[in-house]
Parts: sequence; C-alpha cells; structure tokens
Amino acid sequence: MDTASIQALIEAGLPGARATVHSTDEVHFDATVIASQFAGKLTIARHRLVYATLGDRMGGEIHALALRTVTPEEAGIRDS
Repeated sequence: MDTASIQALIEAGLPGARATVHSTDEVHFDATVIASQFAGKLTIARHRLVYATLGDRMGGEIHALALRTVTPEEAGIRDS
C-alpha cells in the first residue's frame, strides 16, 4: 500500500474530502483528512468514518494510521 492509494481510497469513500497522507516506510502512515462529514462528530466517530474507507486494509496492508480529522471550518477553509 502506498500513500497515493490510501489518499484515493479516503477521498473516494468520503466524497468532497481532501486527504494528505505521508509515510517513511509504506507500512506506518500519517494522514490529515478534511471533510464536511466530520461536522458535529467526536474524534472517534471521525476516525471510524476514515477507517471504513480503508476496510480490511487496516491492520493488514496498513499496519498503523495516525489521523488528524478536521472539518473545513476547523482547517480554516472558507467557502467562496
């Protein structure tokens, strides 16, 4: 699994989301996900939404994923 594939899976699973994924070893990953679907949700619920986009890859191809999950507003992104 590579960073581009993880990014694509997250963005496909959360329409309109923007994901940035980094890794130094292609096994442990860090991702920042900005999605309007996170509004009103606690951190654990946000993380579950992201994990759902990755399915069985979590714990397999993706050994570890550190997440930062924010809404566009929390990220300082304004609608134009």
